[in-house]
Amino acid sequence: MYPYMPAVISFTLEIDGKLPSGQTSQDAIEQVEDEANHAPAYYMINCAHPTHLENTVSTREPWLQKIRGLRANSSSCSHAELDEAEELAADNPEELGNQYRELRRKLPNLNVLGWLLWY
Repeated sequence: MYPYMPAVISFTLEIDGKLPSGQTSQDAIEQVEDEANHAPAYYMINCAHPTHLENTVSTREPWLQKIRGLRANSSSCSHAELDEAEELAADNPEELGNQYRELRRKLPNLNVLGWLLWY
């Protein structure tokens, strides 16, 4: 048997706050925890603008404490819109910073932060 190696799992979310498959973040995390021999050290969200998480984090449910990282898109456009755009641009960086601050308030374990710039 191999020794346990801590891992992090990161999910991409669409503008509705769900994974591309339509699964909710909560369902995805619960599925991993039910099916894995060892739960990940924590979970992250990537490729999603902070506004895409609004409905998810507003619930304040205990499973949200397992989300410790966010690598957000700087654009609030959908993935499809970004894929089709000829010129990509970020939203207001000051507003993005404020949105991160608000997410840190709602997700107290959030301590790994990054962003994707779309220029």
